[in-house]
Amino acid sequence: MEWLKRLFGREVREGSIRDAPEDGLETAQERRRRWRSVYVIYFTMFQMSLGFSIVLTGVWPYLDMLQPGTNKDMLGVAVGASPLGQLLLSPLLGLWANRVGVRPPLVATLGLFSLASALYSQLHLTRPYAVSCMIAARFLIGVSSSNVAVARAYLSAATREEERTRAVSAVSLAQVLGFVAGPALQAAAAPLGTSISGGLRFDMYSAPGLLNAALGLINLLLLMPGCFHVSDIAVREAVQARGERSEKEVLKSLKPDYVSSWMLVGAFFVLVFNFVLLETLASTLTMEQFGWGKAQALQYLGALMSAGALVACLVFAAIPPLTKLVEERALMLWGGFLPVVVASLLCIPWGPGAPPLADPGAAEAHGGCPQETQAWCAESRALTLTQFLLAYGCMSVGYPLGVTLIQTIFSKVLGPRPQGVWMGVLTGAGCLSRALGPVFVAGVYARSGPAAAFT
Repeated sequence: MEWLKRLFGREVREGSIRDAPEDGLETAQERRRRWRSVYVIYFTMFQMSLGFSIVLTGVWPYLDMLQPGTNKDMLGVAVGASPLGQLLLSPLLGLWANRVGVRPPLVATLGLFSLASALYSQLHLTRPYAVSCMIAARFLIGVSSSNVAVARAYLSAATREEERTRAVSAVSLAQVLGFVAGPALQAAAAPLGTSISGGLRFDMYSAPGLLNAALGLINLLLLMPGCFHVSDIAVREAVQARGERSEKEVLKSLKPDYVSSWMLVGAFFVLVFNFVLLETLASTLTMEQFGWGKAQALQYLGALMSAGALVACLVFAAIPPLTKLVEERALMLWGGFLPVVVASLLCIPWGPGAPPLADPGAAEAHGGCPQETQAWCAESRALTLTQFLLAYGCMSVGYPLGVTLIQTIFSKVLGPRPQGVWMGVLTGAGCLSRALGPVFVAGVYARSGPAAAFT
């Protein structure tokens, strides 16, 4: 949490404490306490992203170690169990938060997250049901990570409208850093090797799960009343702006804009779907269009993704000053959606020739387009490396900017009313994209090639 304070703390103190209007909504001490709670939400979002990504690269070797010879179809089930759990529970958790407040759902889900992570770390104890228990653990981790909807809803309630863009940018940055740090920490655990003891283990597979469990407990403690204070500054700001006597009168007078809300949910689905499209096909494209082997693809894509994550961090940091120069909706359309559309168009092969064909008897690691299983390989034009790099660059700029501004505008459209259910719907739309995207894209690509997949 300290890195977020260092990165955004000075701006927050200047923008939210020293320069905040003395309008009677809160004292300086209350403002500091409110932002301390916002920092806890940043850490929660970082930790949920870290908890998902830290085990992602180790799922298959862990699964194969637990039950050698496991069908790779089970890998898809194990990976997909987490977003499925998040998809199913996000709206329900948002409804619960609307009824009882944000603290009980956050505490309950973090407790569940720690238990599920501990189970994941010691799956060898569940043999011969280790595969089923892994799927169950991943599903429960997904259920617990649905608390991001509650966290987003609280962020909207605990910030003034003028602070909202900065706060959403910071929380989006926290999520990206969690996704980036996860695989690095998994790699750092590799020197621990594999343990063969029959009892509790601490090895390269169990360490990430144990770290998740420990961070979940720390996060849970940070949500206790002594550290986390629930604020409803957005409602009080609306009461003052409208001249109403009570919060109930304000909420009663505000009519929800369902058309705009559902349009933003749809836009979020489309944006995430386009990102998943490129993310899913990145390895396949580079191996088949450039003739890269597995080792080359992993090495080069790892470097490219690291560079993309760095660009995304810079974009998140640039959003608050950009919104002072350009209206948020215009920035979302031209700075978010347009680069994403351009990225998809750039992934349509332009030639000049056909992609390199794989030798009929060659191993898959040698790369090339397999004409025997994909007839379009001999007829399609080749994707150039320049196209792919430009496409990935456009996506690295457009996606973080677009999703951040959609969430910002969405929270402002909903207004000061409790946003738990609606944030759950928005989170569910993103989960649905991540669940359906790979299946749809992989099928279209295999049958018709990249031109059909990206058109």
